[in-house]
Amino acid sequence: MKYRLIFAVLLLPLAVAVLAWQGNAVATRSYLDEASAQANTALRLAVAALDGHLNRYQALPALIADHDDIKELATRPRDRRLRESVNAYLKDINGLLHSSDIYVITPGGDTIAASNYDGPTSFVGQNFSYRPYFQEALQGRQSRFYALGTTSLKRGYFFGAPIRVGEDIRGVIVFKVDVESIEASWQGGEYKIFVSDPEGIIFMTGTPEWLYTAILPLTEERRAQTVASRRYADATVRPLPLTRHDSGDHHLMRISSGQSGREYLVVSQYMTDADWTVNVLADTASVKTQALTTTIAALLLICLAGLAAGILWQRRARLNERISMQAEAQAELERRVDERTADLARVNAQIEEEIAERRLTEQQLRRTQADLIQAGKLAGLGQMSAALSHEFNQPLAAAKTYADSATLLIERGRTDEASDNVRRISGLVDRMAAISRHLRNFARKPNEKLGPVLIEDVVRDTMEIVTVRLKAAAADIDIDLGPEPLVVRAGSVRLQQVLVNVISNAADAVEGLEDRHIRLRAWRDGDKVVLAVSDHGPGVPAAIAERIFDPFFSTKGVGKGLGLGLSISYNIVKDFGGSLVATNLAEGGAEFRIELPVADDLGQEAAE
Repeated sequence: MKYRLIFAVLLLPLAVAVLAWQGNAVATRSYLDEASAQANTALRLAVAALDGHLNRYQALPALIADHDDIKELATRPRDRRLRESVNAYLKDINGLLHSSDIYVITPGGDTIAASNYDGPTSFVGQNFSYRPYFQEALQGRQSRFYALGTTSLKRGYFFGAPIRVGEDIRGVIVFKVDVESIEASWQGGEYKIFVSDPEGIIFMTGTPEWLYTAILPLTEERRAQTVASRRYADATVRPLPLTRHDSGDHHLMRISSGQSGREYLVVSQYMTDADWTVNVLADTASVKTQALTTTIAALLLICLAGLAAGILWQRRARLNERISMQAEAQAELERRVDERTADLARVNAQIEEEIAERRLTEQQLRRTQADLIQAGKLAGLGQMSAALSHEFNQPLAAAKTYADSATLLIERGRTDEASDNVRRISGLVDRMAAISRHLRNFARKPNEKLGPVLIEDVVRDTMEIVTVRLKAAAADIDIDLGPEPLVVRAGSVRLQQVLVNVISNAADAVEGLEDRHIRLRAWRDGDKVVLAVSDHGPGVPAAIAERIFDPFFSTKGVGKGLGLGLSISYNIVKDFGGSLVATNLAEGGAEFRIELPVADDLGQEAAE
């Protein structure tokens, strides 16, 4: 015992350290999941703001390119009066649309009109043939491009459209959209937001010192692509000092700044039309602090619990010691009492009293047992009465419909058809008698014999009973029993009871819905035959899935069901050596699947 205690004391610090390490890892993952969800929300807002800002201008270049003066200027670019008119028009449109610049370029790349024609950084006379947006628009396509302006030295997003005169492309009109207004909203927020191009260069950011830095290695190929398009004019592109690593499903990035650095959780989304990637960075310092605080609090609780357990253990040890001492004293006292003759008489008297008390207790137990047996009989009688009422409702409803129909047929002189209805009523009465007999024998002995039953016959008889319920629910049923006859080892009438209950429940489930279609399928699966009844109702709620086969459990309103149908069906199928299960379908609704053993011999009737 001593060595075990020493070993436990030595092992405790190691266990606490392992528990702290594992607990901190779990807490960190949990808080990272929460931070990732919040960062993704910020990412979606940022993407929506950018996309909305850009889509305002997407259709405008093609619309203005169709203006008569623009087409005329593209045809006669040297007409001075026309150039002055277009310059004024572009300036007015630019002020109205709050865009950055609008300008017209000839097929040679020369700018002949611009909204900033009278400004210090006028585009008139500048050649932009090297820009990808000009090259794509000159080929007849709508173009998009983002870059740092080589003349204005202002960042913007460019929309280009060809100026068509007849079938010819006479020039290109370009819209430049300012993106700095959106970028300003990112500064000072909870998250670090930046936009990077396909080469990994940061083009927009709420952190000015990150502008024109690269988050991907600056290979010669990436530098050449940037230089060829002059995307960033003469700006110096430098790598951003960072290291990447993953924590489970989360991408983390550590960015160095001088002698220190910060770690961020990174979520990104690529914008196809803009050809850039929006990144949202969430500082992980608060996440780690929360995880550490949670871990310390948990360890403190564990230590307090351990301390309480130790105190209880110590008190229990003292109590056991005290009990042991008392037992020894009692044993000594009993030894002395045994030596005294007088004490023996008292002990005998006590024994006689105990015997009398036990006899009285035994009599009370027997009376209680008799009361319980009587209560069990009453409960069984009540359950049998409820079961008979439940099972007779559907055949009685069908019989009443046939009787009403026979009355009308007799009044109209159609006696043959009325006789057929009477025969059907007689068949239903026979079935009710069989149901009564089998409900009376519901608790039959295990040695009851079963026989082969043809599924097609059972389904046909079942439909005669449930047709009225289906019509009342305005439901239809699709029956597919397969190409070959299916024979199972069961009882015909009791199997019919099961199908009536399951199909009636399906009719209840779809009643009042738009889709009131029920499907009954049967097929052979190895040494089993499967009957599946599916509907498009609300399905089986997960909260009651384990209770639907309990007696007297029902989700219907008062007076609409006793809650015995599925319970009886479950026990009947179990008696057949099969199973009855309920599942929810992926497309909605529930499916009740009955699996029964195959019987290939139809030479004898099923025992009923």
